[in-house]
Amino acid sequence: MQKYFFIISAIFIVGMAQAQNNFKAVVKDEQTKEPILGVTAVVNNTSINSVSNDEGILFISDIPNGEYTITFSSEGYKSKTETFVFPLSTNDTLELFLESESEELKEIMITSTRSSRTIRNIPTRVEFIAGEELEEKGNMKPGDIRMLLNESTGIQTQQTSATSANSSIRIQGLDGRYTQILKDGFPLYSGASSGLGLLQTPPLDLKQVEIIKGSASTLYGGGAIAGLVNLISKTPTAEKELRFHINGTSALGLDINGFYSQSFNKIGLTLFASHNRNAPYDPADIHLTAIPKFERFNINPKLFVFFSDKTKLDFGINTAFENRIGGDIDYIKNNGNTNGYFEKNDTKRISTQLTLTHQLKENQQLVFRNSFNNFNRIISIPNYTFDGLQNSTFSEVTYSHNGKISDWVTGANLYTDNFSEKATTSFPLRDYKQVTFGAFVQNTIKAKEWLHIETGLRGDCVVDYGFAFLPKVSALFKISDKLSSRIGGGLGYKTPTIFTEESEKIQYKNVLPIDSNFNSLEKSYGVNFDVNYKTNITDEVSFSINQLFFYTYINNPLILTPLPNNTFQFVNIDGYIDTKGTETNIKLGYEDFKLFIGYTFTDAMVNDNGIKSQNPLTSKHRLNNVLMYEIEEKWKIGLEAYYYSPQKLNDGSTGKNYWVFGAMIEKLWEHFSIYANFENFTDTRQTKFGSIYTGSISNPTFKDIYAPLDGFVINAGVKIKL
Repeated sequence: MQKYFFIISAIFIVGMAQAQNNFKAVVKDEQTKEPILGVTAVVNNTSINSVSNDEGILFISDIPNGEYTITFSSEGYKSKTETFVFPLSTNDTLELFLESESEELKEIMITSTRSSRTIRNIPTRVEFIAGEELEEKGNMKPGDIRMLLNESTGIQTQQTSATSANSSIRIQGLDGRYTQILKDGFPLYSGASSGLGLLQTPPLDLKQVEIIKGSASTLYGGGAIAGLVNLISKTPTAEKELRFHINGTSALGLDINGFYSQSFNKIGLTLFASHNRNAPYDPADIHLTAIPKFERFNINPKLFVFFSDKTKLDFGINTAFENRIGGDIDYIKNNGNTNGYFEKNDTKRISTQLTLTHQLKENQQLVFRNSFNNFNRIISIPNYTFDGLQNSTFSEVTYSHNGKISDWVTGANLYTDNFSEKATTSFPLRDYKQVTFGAFVQNTIKAKEWLHIETGLRGDCVVDYGFAFLPKVSALFKISDKLSSRIGGGLGYKTPTIFTEESEKIQYKNVLPIDSNFNSLEKSYGVNFDVNYKTNITDEVSFSINQLFFYTYINNPLILTPLPNNTFQFVNIDGYIDTKGTETNIKLGYEDFKLFIGYTFTDAMVNDNGIKSQNPLTSKHRLNNVLMYEIEEKWKIGLEAYYYSPQKLNDGSTGKNYWVFGAMIEKLWEHFSIYANFENFTDTRQTKFGSIYTGSISNPTFKDIYAPLDGFVINAGVKIKL
């Protein structure tokens, strides 16, 4: 009898096991066909649920036999309910599509905060540039991202060289060294490699650009005092993407860019390649280049391997090889066979990025990331050469848990930065080696329907410089469907190096090395508060406004100080830098018209031993105005107007205020478009305000560059999408 009991029990258990079914699907945006992270699937009338991973994949196990309805929902998308009969007739991965709730919410999944939430549910204030706006800015400057960033409220790209056109990013009045530039979350543009970074990053392979203003050090460590800019690359889908972008300019420039992307079952691939060049250009006829002669090649391949439903690997290489020379037009055109001033930059940039992701459970994952960056730059001016090589590495492991109410991410990383200089004179070498160990934890919780809170804590140990303790907190208040507010703040720090706007301006000549016994970390704190309101006034008229207030304080900042023997040394001054102000962004839509108005007020001050002065090269008042007329998939016409108030210069003088105007037109067809852009058509140039240098043209001392040098430039091109 006992034998029969065990046989019947075994049959029953086997039957029960066979009655438990698995469900697997990939959820995508109906419009873009991109996978959606954080979609919740609930099997109705049961406690069974799951959340999609960053590939949009949902996996539900232990579903009994029978007919069940499953509801799929995600913030920013309309819920979808489907009925399934288990066991299913196929074991293939199903494909489901969710419809975006509105045009504004498409593709707004933010990665910089490392949470699974859409932008309207993230407590940290994040700005993004994506979709049509990214395309339009790419028309204006297909070869680099300067225009993309400079036309954003609160951001100013500062030209640091009159002849080579090198530039850096200034957020809310702070120098470029306080902004961290990332590529897919990797710190590829820091230290020596920050040089020419803006000029060597084309936008064609970017999916979106995410900007966090204010301290972002909790997740990303040193260098993010003013904020960070994260350049997010496109990822492959089953649908092939093949794009070409060819652009020519009246300033004698040519850009040829190509991008390919496709996913094949277990393998995916993206490939970006570009060739950018310019002849020396001198619109002011002063025999100095406003745009240098340069030739650059970029090749960025990236491979995606899907080992299983739970494990994937992606590996990419970014390269840039460029020769750039500016200065005396006659010297350049005669290939150096005449006397004259020149600034020559030869750069080689090679970096790798590797990410290995493993899904532990439906809503838990482990990620390992590693990058290696090799950057060599040789700067030559008459009677001086700077030749430096930077090798830096970044390794990180993170664990994340994304739930309906609370998201957790915790991790540890190691950053190394090794710079070596080739001796060309008897001047002391600026070699250094920096090693930073860091660990962090962050929690984002939906405390109430109207309250979301994000808290974080990071600790960094910087060898030779000590420990940096970096807490942060942010809160999102959803007052109504139309009105919301964010408040946040945190601590930051910056490790000292010689690579700043001040030293870049003089090509690092006679700049003494950083000394850990003399120099210390720059430490900061910052807070910001904003209010966001949006509504539809009528069926045809939409209106939104975002009002931001910000404040950042940097204690004992690093300042380049002249010494009596014609040398320069970076000194942590007894004082501080503080910057405070407001940003106002207004969007008004009427049928096919869109008007964007942005105003920035920035009050940036330096206190050096009790002596207060305005931080140089900061416009106190700035206006951004853009009017767009668009017939979807047919025409785009735009007008732009930008105002800069007078800026204090490093020599104690004050620059002039000025306006820059632009216009663009684009005609679109299904697979290609043609466009023309009229940048600065009123020909605003600093060379119209006065000379940009003192001394002779063969041995010039350049003044600060605060206004355009290239003047009115027309560029036109064709974009092909196959």
